[in-house]
Amino acid sequence: MLFGKHINRYYIKYAPRLLLGIVALIVVDYLQLIVPELYQMTVNGINNSTVLGSDGVLYQFNMDFLLDKICLPMIGIIVGMVFGRFLWRICFFGAGIKAETDLRSRMFDHCKELSQEYYQKNKVGNLMSLFTNDLETVQDCFSSGVLMFCDALFLGLLALVKMVNMNLVLALLSLIPLVLLLLIGLTIGKYMTVKWETRQEAFSKLSDFSQESFGGIAVIKAFVKEGKELSAFKKLNKENETANVEYTKLSTKLNIFVTLLVESVICVILGYGGFLVHENVFNAGQLVEYIGYFTAIVWPIMAVSELINMHSQGKASLNRISELLDAKIDVKDADTVTDIDAIRGDIEFKHLTFKYPDGEFNVLNDVSFKINAGESVGIIGRTGSGKTTVADLILRTYNVPDGTVFIDGADINSIPIKTVRKYSAYVPQDNFLFSDTIENNISFASDSKEQAKVIEAAKMSSVHENIEEFALGYKTVLGERGVTVSGGQKQRISIARAIMKDASILILDDSVSAVDVKTEKEILSNLKEMRRGKTTILIAHRVTTIENMDKIIFIDDGRVLAVGSHNELYNSCKEYRLTVDLQQLESKANESGVNNNA
Repeated sequence: MLFGKHINRYYIKYAPRLLLGIVALIVVDYLQLIVPELYQMTVNGINNSTVLGSDGVLYQFNMDFLLDKICLPMIGIIVGMVFGRFLWRICFFGAGIKAETDLRSRMFDHCKELSQEYYQKNKVGNLMSLFTNDLETVQDCFSSGVLMFCDALFLGLLALVKMVNMNLVLALLSLIPLVLLLLIGLTIGKYMTVKWETRQEAFSKLSDFSQESFGGIAVIKAFVKEGKELSAFKKLNKENETANVEYTKLSTKLNIFVTLLVESVICVILGYGGFLVHENVFNAGQLVEYIGYFTAIVWPIMAVSELINMHSQGKASLNRISELLDAKIDVKDADTVTDIDAIRGDIEFKHLTFKYPDGEFNVLNDVSFKINAGESVGIIGRTGSGKTTVADLILRTYNVPDGTVFIDGADINSIPIKTVRKYSAYVPQDNFLFSDTIENNISFASDSKEQAKVIEAAKMSSVHENIEEFALGYKTVLGERGVTVSGGQKQRISIARAIMKDASILILDDSVSAVDVKTEKEILSNLKEMRRGKTTILIAHRVTTIENMDKIIFIDDGRVLAVGSHNELYNSCKEYRLTVDLQQLESKANESGVNNNA
């Protein structure tokens, strides 16, 4: 059995099912121990032609007795055991599957609440191994563990009582190896837990590497690094093999030790039992009956070995799962949050200084600016200047100090996170797409699934014609992370997804960098027209992308150097003017190069 704060609740939740299974198991165990008595009567009847029945009456051993007292009861026992075993299997294994499903849902729900910092420290492959291997191990330990423990306890005690009643000395001799097994098993179990944890960690590393390699297969092939990756994979695979072999060796040694103890007990029974028969303390039938009881108790002995093995695995896997479930939810609502009916789109930063939870230096320093509801705002600056961080903080991806970020005049920390994100739409830099149809990707963030609205959003992002070129159109299923489409198409489908949400605040983070100038102008023109009266924030590197915005925020090295229109910034901010001039020179140089090549 397996105990821990994240698994104990399921013993209570599924107690009726487990108790019914235990009752069925006890009935099966009781019926199973009637069989040796039937063996005893059969052997004694053959030897003596008479049988002493359980009622104390001496019967002649004939066909009528064989049918009435042995065959018919045996048939009843078999039917009862079949039904009982069917029932306890449904109860125990059904409870295990339900507990696994419930625990998986809790894990997934908790994962959704964890901050980006957690996913930066923990790789996808490791998390997937928690949801597969580790969870399956815990489920097996929960269901089979209860079964083995109860079966070993009840069947072992019932058989032991019958063995003691038949001959106390022989029973005590049989118990000596069993006590030795228990003591050694508990000691080995601790080492097996450590070995299983090592095995699971090795598997996680292998899963991480495989996941990254498959995800970056195009880069690996482009740089002809298949050989290097294969060598690295072989190394991790070897480590995984070594961890598995070490655990299997320890498990095998335990099983061999258990087998030797069981065989030694059989030798004791045959030796001393034979002596008792010779001394007329036992008859042949009683020795057969006693061996039958020990045969029944062999399974509980083996179950102890399996239980030690299984518990070590389950404990190690539950420890890994507990690390996930105990992971602190860093970004969450304060107790004082107050929900609001809607968000208009006013955004204000007041003297905000921010660094990432695991960072050593400030990403933003004393940042202040105001965006009025309905404005279109461009944020521009060098790579690493803090532009994306601004978007992250508006969306409450990270915690911010009280009194530094405001939405519609209210401190963002006083508004529920779900409300902030409900009225916001975001197009991130990586333009993640799901392995689903294009239609479902576009309508992902919207309650509406109307194809007319999907097509309208696609037209606004200038990707409709590209989608129509696919054989299945909007029903085309994209590959993993959207590998079926080009970089520019991924950007535009991501923009369409955000457009369809029709949120009060729309944030596009460098979302038109992979499209040509003509398409960029079409998208920006469509956004300006359809987003009238709603706040739109466009983060970009190219000045031409944001020069027609109502307001531009120029950020450099985590500080806001200037806020205003394009002309205002060009005339008042030398850093902005330098950026504009350099980009214009670069553009002219590129055009000159194209003309010369022509």
